Amino acid sequence: MESTFDKYINSDPKRKEKFDKEYNDFLLSEFILEKMAEDNISIRALAKKAGVSPTIIQKIRSKNAANINYRTLSCVLDSLGYKISIVSK
Repeated sequence: MESTFDKYINSDPKRKEKFDKEYNDFLLSEFILEKMAEDNISIRALAKKAGVSPTIIQKIRSKNAANINYRTLSCVLDSLGYKISIVSK
């Protein structure tokens, strides 16, 4: 039996690409939210620590990180104690 996901997402390359991008934004947002809660750090405190504006942190938290560049994201993650790693598929 074909799942709804397979029927509507996997069967259409454009929908699949959109889903993957939105899902990755969701995962990044959830990761940042969880780490901020764990460290009990506010948007303003994280922004200051990362050297970015609070608006940037809010965009990441609200799953709107499409226009966030690598350097900015790297600074935010570094301030939370993480590094970006690029690996081949």
